[in-house]
Amino acid sequence: MNNWLNYHHLYYFKTIAEEGSVSKAAEKLRLGQPTLSAQLKQFEDHLGIQLFERQHKKLILTEQGQVALDYARNIFKMGSELMEVLNDRLVPHKTSVQVGALDSVAKQVIVQLAKHAYKTNDCLISLVEGKSDELLRELVAHRIDILVTNFLPSGIHAKGLFHRSLIKKSIGIYAAPTFKRLRKDFPKSITGQPMILPTYDSKLRYDLEHWSQTQKIALNVVAESQDIAVKKLMAVSGIGLIPAAAHAVTRQVLAGELVELGELPGIFEELFLVSAGRKIENPIAAQLMKTFQI
Repeated sequence: MNNWLNYHHLYYFKTIAEEGSVSKAAEKLRLGQPTLSAQLKQFEDHLGIQLFERQHKKLILTEQGQVALDYARNIFKMGSELMEVLNDRLVPHKTSVQVGALDSVAKQVIVQLAKHAYKTNDCLISLVEGKSDELLRELVAHRIDILVTNFLPSGIHAKGLFHRSLIKKSIGIYAAPTFKRLRKDFPKSITGQPMILPTYDSKLRYDLEHWSQTQKIALNVVAESQDIAVKKLMAVSGIGLIPAAAHAVTRQVLAGELVELGELPGIFEELFLVSAGRKIENPIAAQLMKTFQI
């Protein structure tokens, strides 16, 4: 396959994708519809991939088509910026970095990552929060540049991904001061007590359930959430006990809103930075992968 990219074809493809049909794109580009359809086919043949699926007379981007569209938008955005800069009309835009993070990741970690990124270079950070499977799809599709997670993919899902550990901390049980009596005879004292646990999107949930089974401690789960901020608010209000790393609840403990009942032996939460291999690296994300540490 010829590695040269036809930018006319790329622009035609971008216009078709954004307009949603060949007919609308042809009207915008002032080209004949048969001509534009032929140009799109040439582009797909050149790439050796299908960019659209035809469903009920509609063009639906394939997964590879969505990746191509993201790149096309960036390419033409940079081209426009180049012309403006050369004509002294614009200061170059800040480098943008798309950061994905599980809802369960403490917000302090995201703040520290952002501060480190700003020290690296003048940049614009866009934060996307969600579940692990959703964020991994976005990472593989290059719609986010770097991911903060506590759940690493394995097997075929780990192909093309790179990761390194950020932090590994022991887990304790925290609750409102009204539960302070449970410090006595911990951890058996938490048997049957109301628990607020992470969802099964978190490795910590599986670790806690395995631990409870081996210790013969019955967990009375009254709520589950992937959002650490929600879990802390529920714990402060006295709804139940939460498992957390000390750094995630520092402010609440110092304020007297939460107390530590005890530490769970052998239970840890480890955070990772994950990136996906790509030909053109985001420079900020690449630097974070190398140097950011909590």
